[in-house]
This record gives sequence, C-alpha cells and structure tokens, in this order.
Amino acid sequence: MPLSYDTIKHWQFDDLRHTYTQKDTMLYALGIGLGEDPLAAQQLRYVYEGDLHAFPTMSVVLGYPGFWMRDPRAGIDWVRLVHGEQRLTLHAPVPAEGTVLARSRITHVIDKGADKGALVIAERTLHDEAGKHLATLAQTTFCRGDGGFSKGKEGDKAGKSDTPPPALPAVPDRAPDRQLSLHVSPRAALIYRLSADMNPLHADPEVARKAGFERPILHGLCTYGMAARAIVEAWADGDASRLTQLDVRFSAPVYPGETLAFDMWQEGDQIRYTARSVERNVVTLNCGVAQVKKR
Repeated sequence: MPLSYDTIKHWQFDDLRHTYTQKDTMLYALGIGLGEDPLAAQQLRYVYEGDLHAFPTMSVVLGYPGFWMRDPRAGIDWVRLVHGEQRLTLHAPVPAEGTVLARSRITHVIDKGADKGALVIAERTLHDEAGKHLATLAQTTFCRGDGGFSKGKEGDKAGKSDTPPPALPAVPDRAPDRQLSLHVSPRAALIYRLSADMNPLHADPEVARKAGFERPILHGLCTYGMAARAIVEAWADGDASRLTQLDVRFSAPVYPGETLAFDMWQEGDQIRYTARSVERNVVTLNCGVAQVKKR
C-alpha cells in the first residue's frame, strides 16, 4: 500500500504524559558527553543533583510518540527512513524533573517525486502540568522510498502534496567566526540509547553491517545535542539556559569515537553552524541555525 497523503496528514496521536526523574536528566546529559571534566562547574550542573538543571535539548526525548511510521496503515517504506532535519524552539526552561504533556501532529506531507522520495514533518509541543509552554519541536523524516504519491495512476487527477516550509539557510561563504571540537566517546551511542532510541543499529555491529555501516552509528539526535554543547560553550559562556533555538539538517552519520569539529558564524542575531567528522573529513551536520539570548 503506497503512502496516502490524507492518512498521514490526519494521523491521530494520543496526548502523552511523560514523567521523568533527576536520574533521567543526568543520563541524557551524560549521553551527549557532558561531565567529562569533573571540575567544570558549568557541566557539573547537568549531571549532578547538587544544583541540577536539564540541558535544553533533552526536549527531543520527552513525549516522543514512538515509531508510528512502522504501522502498516501508514503505507511508508519504514526501512528506508532517514531523519532529515530537526528544529527546536525553547519557550521556557525544561525542569530538571517532573511531568510534561506532549501533543503531536503532522504539519507537512511533501512529495519530492517518484525517484526522489517524500518528506513528512511532525510537530510536537511540550507543556508542563501547569500549562506553561516549554518547547516546540519539528522533525523532518525523509521517506526515501515513498515519492510519487501525489501523481496517481496515469489519467488520474493529481493527489495532494504540501508546499515545503522555508529551507534552512546555507552557512556563510567565509571563514568561521569561531571553531570548537568535541570528542565523541566510544560509548556515546550505548549511553544515549538509554534515553531514547533503542534501535540495535546503534549497538549491534552485525545489525549495523547489514544496514551498510562498518560499525554501529551514533544517533543523529546525540550529534544534535553535541551541537548544542558547542554553541553553548562558544557563544553562551557555558550557560545552556540562554539557548532558545536549534535547527539543523543531518548530512551524514557519526561513528562513536570520532572527533566533531564545529564551525560557527554569527549572522545578525543568529548563529549558523556545521559539524564535521575530523577523521573522515565528512560534514555530518549542515545548515545549522541557533539563537542565544544576550545576558
């Protein structure tokens, strides 16, 4: 059964209540590499209960609706899915522990063409129990095997397809204003998966080889969290509460044990950024956009 625009666009998600503890908050922070320096007070606040704060990109693992695209009713070739982009707007600090209410909906179903795949954009909002809006997330999934759904059979009326949202901007064509490198722990994927995606692709070498990788790969959202670390360290003096936006396009997978080099540019009130695997000289994150509040 091919992808159906109406089925996907009107997919019904249950509201989710997600209760998490201080241990969950610390585990997420450890998964993106915080706490490697036990004397760095700005990192210790995310991994130690003495003055615990939630690192803001933990939003991406709260209220996740599950792997709904694997449902046969979706008509999606889920084996060929790729996480294309992630966007995040932070409206208020995420508590170090508590309960959030998550609401998800599909905002765009885009046909790129029969041989070019399709894009499905899911939006998720997070509120605390008092109703305060904490975060808005948008995840773009690239459905590589599902393009052409809007064309119909020969002689049929063309089906529906949404207009894509504005594209993330390319980074400036000049030397970066700031640069920073972060080491990816060899155990990063094994730790991060305990907070989120338990896909064996990130743990089992045999599964990774069958998927075409030389060894297990890092979660894209773990790389994303490391990008937030780089932005916060380079532009916010280590204070993650100043981060209000983080958008990016995923370009290539990262292997645990590699080094990520972040190039960053200031463009008006935005920070543009990329990430590159130093060992393979491969761009892994591109078209990054971040915003940091001034003091």
